[in-house]
Amino acid sequence: MGEPKQLHVAVFPWLAFGHLIPYLELSKLIAQKGQQVSFISTPRNIQRLPKIPPNLAQNINFVILNLSPTENLPPKAEATADVPFHTIPYLKRAFDGLQDSLAHFLETSKPDWVICDFAPHWLPPITTRLGFFGPSSQVMINGDDPRTLPEHFTVSPEWVPFPSKIAFRLHEAKRFLDHFEVNPSGLSDLYRFGSVIAGSDAIFIRSCMELEADFLRLVAEIHGKPAIPLGILPPSSAVVADAQEEDAWLTINEWLEKQNEGSVVYVAFGSELTISQEQLNELALGMELSGLPFLWALRKRPADSAEGESC
Repeated sequence: MGEPKQLHVAVFPWLAFGHLIPYLELSKLIAQKGQQVSFISTPRNIQRLPKIPPNLAQNINFVILNLSPTENLPPKAEATADVPFHTIPYLKRAFDGLQDSLAHFLETSKPDWVICDFAPHWLPPITTRLGFFGPSSQVMINGDDPRTLPEHFTVSPEWVPFPSKIAFRLHEAKRFLDHFEVNPSGLSDLYRFGSVIAGSDAIFIRSCMELEADFLRLVAEIHGKPAIPLGILPPSSAVVADAQEEDAWLTINEWLEKQNEGSVVYVAFGSELTISQEQLNELALGMELSGLPFLWALRKRPADSAEGESC
């Protein structure tokens, strides 16, 4: 019996580091199995990713696709971290402009699998034409959910057949409904997500059976295709090249060890929230006044940045 064929897997994440880095971790896991990975993104995003361990470098190939200049999108903006939140739909429009160059790559490199994110609604027809996926189902492309008001999302939906307290808070539901609306990219996020799901052969989910087995089985049942948990995909341990950064973490860790269990407030609003210096000051003063020990993950503001900070 001969050696099993090495698979070639193409991965194509959305242009946000909360997507890019888990996709990179998945790529490493695939590479550890001896398979070949083509990680597809834009130049600046690839440059900003963590370095690949030397033992995996030959199995992960970075494929660079260039965004075209897009109205209302700043120069060199290639990720959600580069733009204000309200500008993200224009980044999606630029992302849609990668359609032809991605199709050319897939046609010439002929990967065995394509793993994509929620955004490229145009990818399933390309992969169907090239023989990757079967024809799309129309289920969920435009949504099949009777809920239309924020209040409807504050309780568990009727189509969940088991007891569950998982639901949106009202303020979360109001923001979630934005995904139903057509935005300046020309489409709604719900349409993008539904199109990708409908055109796929399987659904990979960043979760595990130990956390939500019932929901994973329900996703597979609703969509009529496998829902495969990938695990949590935490960032892998990396060698810290910067001695100053390592010393800073040792200091933080030493301080954390001295605090009572469950007593430290962790403050982090993600990389896409932009707040003013005045708001930062008020938050900091409020934390001080609380008297509680806290750890705040705050990204340094570039010297040429406008008023605002991601934290």
